[in-house]
Amino acid sequence: MAFDTEQQTVGGGEPQNNRKRHTGRNVLLGFVAFFLVAASVAGVFAYNLAHSFDSKAQKIDNAFPEESTRPEAAEAKGATNMLLLGSDSRAASVDDAAAGGPSDQRSDAMMWVHIPADRKGIYIMSIMRDTWVDIPGHGESKMNSAMAYGGIPLTVQTLEGMFDTRLDNVAIIDFEGFKAMTDALGGVEVNVPVAFNTKQFSFPAGKQQLTGEQALAFVRERKAFNDGDYQRVKNQQVFLKAILSRFLTAETLTNPGTISKLVDTVSPYVSVDSSLDAGKAAGLAVGLRDVRASDVTSFTLPTRGIGTSSDGQSIVLRDDAAIAEIRDALKNDTLGAYLQKSGAASKP
Repeated sequence: MAFDTEQQTVGGGEPQNNRKRHTGRNVLLGFVAFFLVAASVAGVFAYNLAHSFDSKAQKIDNAFPEESTRPEAAEAKGATNMLLLGSDSRAASVDDAAAGGPSDQRSDAMMWVHIPADRKGIYIMSIMRDTWVDIPGHGESKMNSAMAYGGIPLTVQTLEGMFDTRLDNVAIIDFEGFKAMTDALGGVEVNVPVAFNTKQFSFPAGKQQLTGEQALAFVRERKAFNDGDYQRVKNQQVFLKAILSRFLTAETLTNPGTISKLVDTVSPYVSVDSSLDAGKAAGLAVGLRDVRASDVTSFTLPTRGIGTSSDGQSIVLRDDAAIAEIRDALKNDTLGAYLQKSGAASKP
């Protein structure tokens, strides 16, 4: 008996093998369609985030000094250094501060953020605003005076000269943005290191959940402390660490609604140099995707305590030996090793 080599049919219909191939093809097309739709949604989401950031964040057109005054590019490739300034009065005065002339812009928080090339951590160094430093063209004065003398470009030039390292980006956040950020995250848990009171709130020592209004009072207060700015700087570090702890969680990072609300709410309170657009920010975020709160290290630039200038000002005495060590660590991308050796880092 001869066997028919043609494909067998059932009830005169389509061959079974053909139907299986059609079914497989349809399933494959279904998966392709699903992923195309998902990619389109993700693309629209990313575009909306980028548009919100780029359209609402204020740009600092002249954040950096003349190229001839700046250090050479770092020997350690791939590391990123950013200057983060916190201010009580961002608004229109940012334009004056960026112009390079005298400015009434105040910087109540000054932090050098170092992101190593391997993207395995974030290092945040607070700089006391009354630190006695050499300001180019003006001699020795308080660090905060650089803003008054020559705005953001002179502040950048002063810090770059101190550490012989380039800053890649500059960002200013109005303290009102801390309030908005806290509320957008549904509150932030802070471990208050020292109990204190303000006119509105009481902050007992220990862990407590802060609202936006409470967070604003927490980072601003200095008069309640015997050591004034020293404790305020520590509190600002504690708060920033708490914000990062709240943000760098799977719950937040995988929630498009929370991310959208956060970017949309905070962007109007942020000013960034013209090179720091949404694309660059997103690239940094992707590089830091595995970083969690435990990988964030904060510390204050070591000083030699309080002193008095020749003209009678109360100042913070700089520690030139520590500055030299940090300068080398920044240039060689070995800040983590320096902190481990020196014990200067804090883990709020």
